[in-house]
Amino acid sequence: MDRPTPIWASSEGTDVGPVLAKPQFATTEALRTHRKRTLVTAYRLFGALGWGSLGDGHITARDPERIDAMWLIRYGVPFHRTTMSDLVLVGPDGRVEGDHPINMTAYFIHAPVHEARPEVVAVAHTHTPYATPWAANVELFRMICQEATAFFEDHAVFDGEEVQVSDFDTGKRIAAALGETKAVLLRNHGPLTVGGSVEEAIGWFLLLERVAEVHVKAHRARPISDEAASVAASEIAHVSNALNAFDYAVMSRLQPRI
Repeated sequence: MDRPTPIWASSEGTDVGPVLAKPQFATTEALRTHRKRTLVTAYRLFGALGWGSLGDGHITARDPERIDAMWLIRYGVPFHRTTMSDLVLVGPDGRVEGDHPINMTAYFIHAPVHEARPEVVAVAHTHTPYATPWAANVELFRMICQEATAFFEDHAVFDGEEVQVSDFDTGKRIAAALGETKAVLLRNHGPLTVGGSVEEAIGWFLLLERVAEVHVKAHRARPISDEAASVAASEIAHVSNALNAFDYAVMSRLQPRI
């Protein structure tokens, strides 16, 4: 039986100090278990926020040993009910260990990103109340709120009309649009974020949705200067901010492990 949703106050893949220090794993299997448990937490968090309630969206985590393969939720599982046993390993050719069904769109979007960005551990995408409508504008964020500076000169727009991603080549074009940034807005589709850990990718996703909400609601917003945005980004765009966002959201939205 799978354990209840785990809670962490730290992440792999970061060097931001003792509070958010990189955990040490004695074995590859221990690291794999950590990533999978964090992935379960990420899915449950999305479910608690009401995201993915129509089966839209997906989060993946690279396997630490089979680095060309990724862990993904099997098809048909509500996000808020995700358990460790619901995660399946998807190979670079789209084959799933155990023959479990998956949302193939997840493979077509995520696999090319994992392939193009070997340093990326996790990729997150779902349709949200604010980032999805903002993406329909096919515009980058402006620096109109504090959180926006996390994405200052560090996000992109995919200007393709393929709102139904049904082939690997489209995913490769999404990966090319993402480039070396942490986020991409898929035209008429929604947001996608990446990170060096599951926690980081989800933290950026949470902050991106908040930025999109400000953009949707503040029709006459006056942005700060690039100089001021750059100063703020030196702190707001640091990985520790994403990790903190993840931790606070988990503590606020999910029941703690007993």
